[in-house]
Amino acid sequence: MNLVLASLFMIGSVLTALQNRIVVSSFSPNARRLVHRSPLTRLPAKGGRVSNAVVDKEVVSKTSGKGSQGKREKLDTNPPKGTRDFYPEDMRLRTWLFDQWRQIATKFAFSEYDAPVLESEALYTRKAGEEVTQQLYNFVDKGERAVSLRPEMTPSLARMVMAKKGGLTLPLKWFSIPQCWRYERMTRGRRREHFQWNMDIWGVKGIEAEAELLGAMVTFFETVGLTSSDVGIKVSSRLLIGELLSKLGIPEEKFAATCVLVDKLEKVPIDAIQGDLEELGLDKSVIETLTDLMAKKSLDSLRPVLGEDSKAIKELEELFILCEGYDISDWIIFDASVVRGLAYYTGAVFEAFDRKGELRAIAGGGRYDKLLETFGGDPTPACGFGFGDAVIVELLKERSILPSFESSGVDTVVFALQPELFKKAINIATRLRASGQSVDVILEKKKPKWVFKHADRLGVRHCIVVAPDELENGEVAIKEMSTGEQKLVEVDKIEDWAALQQ
Repeated sequence: MNLVLASLFMIGSVLTALQNRIVVSSFSPNARRLVHRSPLTRLPAKGGRVSNAVVDKEVVSKTSGKGSQGKREKLDTNPPKGTRDFYPEDMRLRTWLFDQWRQIATKFAFSEYDAPVLESEALYTRKAGEEVTQQLYNFVDKGERAVSLRPEMTPSLARMVMAKKGGLTLPLKWFSIPQCWRYERMTRGRRREHFQWNMDIWGVKGIEAEAELLGAMVTFFETVGLTSSDVGIKVSSRLLIGELLSKLGIPEEKFAATCVLVDKLEKVPIDAIQGDLEELGLDKSVIETLTDLMAKKSLDSLRPVLGEDSKAIKELEELFILCEGYDISDWIIFDASVVRGLAYYTGAVFEAFDRKGELRAIAGGGRYDKLLETFGGDPTPACGFGFGDAVIVELLKERSILPSFESSGVDTVVFALQPELFKKAINIATRLRASGQSVDVILEKKKPKWVFKHADRLGVRHCIVVAPDELENGEVAIKEMSTGEQKLVEVDKIEDWAALQQ
């Protein structure tokens, strides 16, 4: 009986294998490869587990080219609207800019941090009428969580500080260079994604923190070749508006939302925000009084309105004195119209601008002592700024001081004239790389003319040709690309040659 059963089992196995072979043989060669490489899918026995693998029912048509779909639609090679591709030259520019930001942050003793680009939507949906809440790239994920690509970094920083529950030693001086996303109208220097240099100081109550931030910002401008005739920094304070609103009898809980509305007046007429005013219980006269205040261009002109004991005026006067110590006074301008559009600002605010007036704000920031409180944490003094990558690049181009990034940064090209010399070529390249050079090895058989053109495209200084006659004498030919001059160098002394090029 056992022998019979074994024979029947063998016959069944052969028939199954033959059936599979017949089915698979009808597939195209590509499909046969896919089938043979894929694990077998078996029906589960009772109580067994079903495979989670996704079965592609169109695998034959996709691999044979004989499907009913016909000609496929050509891929749109443009990135999504408002976003950018970074080709190598673009990446060299971006890396250069980020390096400048990091160097300045390091000079001022800031530490770098980062956070996920995807955050909880609740982190950004404050109820003060800010534009940012209408510009979110937000969605519900597969776990039914409301999430958003970050439109700004400060709330993520607040979340990180709050997560430590007092475990961080204050003050903090942190910086980051996040990519931020906002679905907004695009203009020159404004895209729907951008990178932003963020510098923040937490745990310092005084105006000294704002002065330190302004000092860092100006140091960057000077480092990249800009002067105070190119860029100015407007400075004001939310406290100015707060003191005036108090005199007008407006309750404190409406201050932030009122500031957001005032900031919008730069873009729209007062009639356009009439509905928002009524919702806050304000009339036009309040906003008109505020706009009169914002037209003031000196602290002295504010004293009759706010009084000699104004905390806002005293704080700004102290800030201007500190700016003298940083030797940046010629960059700083008092402008009461600077409000900034985010509701969480509570004190000094500032905005860097192009003095020619051709570009939008270059950078901006201020004090936000109550941000952590809005998330259920303890009030913590904090201030910072955001500095986008797009506007500053436009400004440097417009002033003709942006460096060229056409050169690849490669120092030397190494080329074997014959395939059998390739091993020697890679040995020379390896030694040069160990000496600190960036070296490109020609990996395919190419003619010298092509190699020299390639070296020109890369912008390298030297091209090393490994040729049989020279190598027989223990030497290689090195061509100076800028002059065309060529000399022989001993292979054993290639590191000495590399040291002379530094």
